[in-house]
Amino acid sequence: MKKDVKDYIVTIPDFPEKGIMFRDVTSILQDADGFSLAIDEMAKKLEGIEFDVIAGAESRGFIFGAPLAYRFHKPFVLIRKKGKLPRETVSTTYDLEYGTATIELHKDAIKPGQKVVLVDDLIATGGTVKACAQLVEQLGGQVVEILFLMELAGLNGRKALKDYHVESVAVYEGK
Repeated sequence: MKKDVKDYIVTIPDFPEKGIMFRDVTSILQDADGFSLAIDEMAKKLEGIEFDVIAGAESRGFIFGAPLAYRFHKPFVLIRKKGKLPRETVSTTYDLEYGTATIELHKDAIKPGQKVVLVDDLIATGGTVKACAQLVEQLGGQVVEILFLMELAGLNGRKALKDYHVESVAVYEGK
């Protein structure tokens, strides 16, 4: 029987607090077949889409974005936490559940008019990836796809990303 991506994702009940069903992406990474399947399924979501660059959010966006960039022979761009990139950057600050965060992108990473795919492991509330999209747009890029391995549909992240085309491989109805 052919396995599904969800077959490789371990769910830990009541972590980090009671009532949360934690979906552990490391279980996919620890299984060569699971990781290969995850990349294959994410690649299928990009078939037929015209794009120039793949960008990934620190840090799990790197894990899934880089192999996709390799597969499609496209550049891979890092979106990092403030202070981690060595050259001139653009930045944006966004709200977290408790406080704020700032992310940055090299100023020369995206050229005006480039079509960009954003990749991350998980869509929850959508705040981080929305901030990533804003950085791409600040540089004149166009976000043509936002791709996730997993989606926690109960947290309504798609609502925050309503202006973008969003795809995910494994959807969980809860939080």
